[in-house]
Amino acid sequence: MLYAIIAEDKAGTLDQRMAARPAHVERLQALQAEGRLILAGPCPAIDSPDPGPAGFSGSLIVAEFASLEAARAWADVDPYIAAGVYEKVVIKPFKKVLPA
Repeated sequence: MLYAIIAEDKAGTLDQRMAARPAHVERLQALQAEGRLILAGPCPAIDSPDPGPAGFSGSLIVAEFASLEAARAWADVDPYIAAGVYEKVVIKPFKKVLPA
């Protein structure tokens, strides 16, 4: 089943985010290689695709996992969590409707 992983960044953690980004992206690329990643990306803190020093307010990942518990276990070891970037992570089952 698909799950949406919705994360909110702590304020002032752009440096930690950028330092942990390579390891974070590597995990996403592994999901993609397995055909399980639907989409992933950050949420700019301002209305711009390149927010510069304003940074990001969080991230959204939609991917396939065997269960909600498996999605939680995967999200719990994200490098952004270890780096103290994420303040809150919500994981919800997701039903893709469009595009078909």
